[in-house]
Amino acid sequence: MAARDFLSEKDKADILAAISDAESQTSGEIRLHVESRCKADVLDRAAAVFATLGMHKTELRNGVLFYLATTDRQFAILGDGGINAAVPEEFWDGVKDTVIAGLADGKAGAGLAAGIRLAGEQLSAHFPVAEDDVNELSDDISFG
Repeated sequence: MAARDFLSEKDKADILAAISDAESQTSGEIRLHVESRCKADVLDRAAAVFATLGMHKTELRNGVLFYLATTDRQFAILGDGGINAAVPEEFWDGVKDTVIAGLADGKAGAGLAAGIRLAGEQLSAHFPVAEDDVNELSDDISFG
């Protein structure tokens, strides 16, 4: 199955709504990248995608990438330096567990949306939306 077809249109809409809701409360940026295969270590691949998407270029270094390789069943969350310095390390484990539970139950969209909302809560707590905030990155789901 092609990565683009892994999520239903409803799943995509729910995920985009979660990103929009989260980003309306924070200056942080959240992206989802989905591809079929992960031929490297999942964190190394997520870091490469993070760089390709320009997520390291946010002013406050508060980008968060959700990375999913569907066929290889690999998942990672990667936060930039600003958000990683603000949240406890185990926070990301809890978000990852939430997403993986949704994937395991066959509810990928709901699991990803829930994880995105959790990340958004922490982003808004540490990086509240500013009056002059601009959306620094696309909110679209990217596919590899």
